[in-house]
Amino acid sequence: MTATSTGTLTARLDRLPFTRTHLRVLTGSGTGWALDAMDVGLISFVIAALVDQWQLSTTQTSWIASAGFAGMAVGATVGGLLADRIGRRSVFALTLLVYGIATGASALAGGLVALIALRFVVGLGLGAELPVASTYVSEFAPARMRGRTIVVLEAFWAVGWTASALIGYLVIPTAAEGWRWALAIGAIPAVYALVVRWGLPESPRWLASRGRTADAERVVAGLESSPAVFGRLAPAAVDAVEAPAAPATTVAMRLRGLWAPGMRRRTAALWAVWFCVNFSYYGAFIWIPTLLVSQGFGLVRSFEFTLIITLAQVPGYAVAAWLIEVWGRRATLSVFLAGSAVAAIVFGQATTVPMILGAGMALSFFNLGAWGALYAVTPETYPTSLRATGAGWAAGIGRIASILAPPAVPALQAMGGVPVVFIVLSAFFAVAAAATWGLAESRGRSLAE
Repeated sequence: MTATSTGTLTARLDRLPFTRTHLRVLTGSGTGWALDAMDVGLISFVIAALVDQWQLSTTQTSWIASAGFAGMAVGATVGGLLADRIGRRSVFALTLLVYGIATGASALAGGLVALIALRFVVGLGLGAELPVASTYVSEFAPARMRGRTIVVLEAFWAVGWTASALIGYLVIPTAAEGWRWALAIGAIPAVYALVVRWGLPESPRWLASRGRTADAERVVAGLESSPAVFGRLAPAAVDAVEAPAAPATTVAMRLRGLWAPGMRRRTAALWAVWFCVNFSYYGAFIWIPTLLVSQGFGLVRSFEFTLIITLAQVPGYAVAAWLIEVWGRRATLSVFLAGSAVAAIVFGQATTVPMILGAGMALSFFNLGAWGALYAVTPETYPTSLRATGAGWAAGIGRIASILAPPAVPALQAMGGVPVVFIVLSAFFAVAAAATWGLAESRGRSLAE
């Protein structure tokens, strides 16, 4: 395979097997994704430890979580806009740098106000990183394996969340200030940002959309000359060309583009799914360690249960990665969200250790499989000129829900205990499952279609 392959840039990208360069892009982005998950997961364990050490109320601890999610809402929307303007790779590296430095600084926080402020800055980086990374990887992946590739990218979240559970279990309980050491470990992304900036190529689709044809050609030629890891060069097909449209050169034009006649139904459905999934996911998983402590389990015991529940994320991603190219995006996403709704109801009613672990693992399995499918379908919803903006704004709307969820959980618990908390979370999962059917099915299609 050489750089002389025929066809448009889009057709050439979609014909490729999965090469070593694809693997480098996937693992490089996935490592950043895992570090992101590690940071988000760590705060749930830090909150549980600070309840005792700083004598915080549930309202105060919810502020810590909500501050991070407020930053994520801003970061997601701004990050997407920047990625469509200055490039996917540059914004990806910048986000890693921002939240890595801020997480390390959080380890030195002397009080609640300082920690809340730093968590907001951490959120700015975290919020921008995820939609930009999924957009970046989707623009490299060949059409016939794009969905599976993005679910594998999302599976790195399980690696990071498991790492946070291990740190929470092994580091935080070992010393009075163990939570500070845990956050100090979270500064690793600041160093990794250098690897991303100079070690990974820019998206060729973005380069071409900005008129940098020669740079795009060099990236595609590098992919074509890279040895195949699996698969083979697909037969030449009719070139896929994006529908002609006036270039969205300003922020206002890109935002209007999300609600253009051909896009408004997709955008509305996507925002509804993102909002409901974020509310349910963060309402559950940020609070699980603390809720277990409130039910009489010790801090170490609750961390142990959380670690076991977290491990079920891995098979959830694996099954979703297979089904997404068999059933398609909408069916897979809807089924996994429905499974999450049922698991949430059962977890809320669980009273014995086997029930808690079984229902918790089912919730983890279905919920994280749904996340994989959602991250696959999101960048496929929009054309190249709007892709990062659309993904970023969908994530930003979702982060509004994640801001509301942490303070909502203590209020719901006060009303009717843990069962009421998970009944409400189950309802949000069910609404998301229904909204999924407003999305376009994009299995096997080129991003240019």
